[in-house]
Amino acid sequence: MRPINHVVERFIPSALVFSILLTFIVAILALILTDTAPGDLVVYWGDGLAGLLDFITQMALILLLGHILANTGPVRRGLAFLGSVPRTELTAYVFVFFVAAVASLITWGLGLVVGGLLAREVAYQGRERGLQLHFPMLVAAGFAGFVVWHMGYSASGPLTAATEGSFLQESLGGTPLPITETVFSLWNIIAAVVTVLVVGLALYLVAPRKGDKINQLSVDAREAIEDGQEEVVTPADRLDASRIVTLLLGLMLVAYLALHFAGGGTLTLNTVNWSFLALILLLVRNPFELIHLTKNAASNVGEILLQFPLYAGILGLMVGSGLVQIFSDMFVQISTPTTFGVLAFLSAGLVNFFVPSGGGQFAVQGPIMLSAGAELGVDPAITVMAVSYGDQWTNMIQPFWAIPLLAIAGLKMRDILGYTTIVLIASGVVFGATLFIVSL
Repeated sequence: MRPINHVVERFIPSALVFSILLTFIVAILALILTDTAPGDLVVYWGDGLAGLLDFITQMALILLLGHILANTGPVRRGLAFLGSVPRTELTAYVFVFFVAAVASLITWGLGLVVGGLLAREVAYQGRERGLQLHFPMLVAAGFAGFVVWHMGYSASGPLTAATEGSFLQESLGGTPLPITETVFSLWNIIAAVVTVLVVGLALYLVAPRKGDKINQLSVDAREAIEDGQEEVVTPADRLDASRIVTLLLGLMLVAYLALHFAGGGTLTLNTVNWSFLALILLLVRNPFELIHLTKNAASNVGEILLQFPLYAGILGLMVGSGLVQIFSDMFVQISTPTTFGVLAFLSAGLVNFFVPSGGGQFAVQGPIMLSAGAELGVDPAITVMAVSYGDQWTNMIQPFWAIPLLAIAGLKMRDILGYTTIVLIASGVVFGATLFIVSL
């Protein structure tokens, strides 16, 4: 895996620089392949910058709320309990992956943080029991759970397709695509289960054995956990320290969600976020703790907020200049209805290197793939999930989303890349086979 490590460390810039470079690449392609004037391109780009503001807020909230939820007291205590479960070295690696995968299927923001926190906890408790655990492998197993996030409850692409008035609606013929046809379809659920089993087996087979070099957790104690509680002096302080405030709001939000679904409402990006917020409000002790957790989580959101307007600008360039239709026609020429899903998956995996965000990738690539799929008569659910699979697939060797987890673990991407490359290979077989089978 050393050649891959070398490329990642020396030649892959930050995700922000990727988005800037991609902006200019798309602009140059538009000048070459279309008759759009340079001034018009600037206008298309500038007008497009604000085109995804609702979506940007939704994506930022998913990451923010996932981070907050993972650090609430009950969840942290639950992770401490889970850290005591593995009794052998080999089961520890698979167990961390399994828990991180389940958390990622619930929400990708939660999965990223849980993977890092659980890897630390298992390493700490395992060392106390005399287990020889390779900490980089534990962290890689935690990050590997992220390989199924776009098949789960917070899948931004399928949820966007299901949201009324989303930027994908026109590409879907003006009608939202129900989540029951994508994330909750039987074939996607089976694929998610098979992926977890296959990747778990792959991690088990490549895990260090006796005699291999082991790098254990170097920290002597658990990370100190602050709950943000402050001294109560004034009546205002008593309100900030009261559980009633957050509890009542959480219950009201639960009531709203119950009425929403009872009235025939569907699952969208908004309802996913409100369900996580409701859970947080019910779990935190008071506003003091919620404010503290929010401040800690906010640092993980800033870079995302800065990049999404750039992706929106890229989408404006592509739509305004006609590049979307050109790329769609090119894709139709090399595809058949049977091979389209697999080729869309592979192309999405490649695009993910340059647009390492599921939401940003759907903004850039979603309209192209849906247009091409429609020309070939491909079920739009297959197209949406093909792009989703490609996005989550190459996350395993793209360093952007590993940053929060690696920060928790105190490691670098090169420390885990060899193991996550194995995950890339194992999961890629399942994703490609699934899309080929459902396209027959």
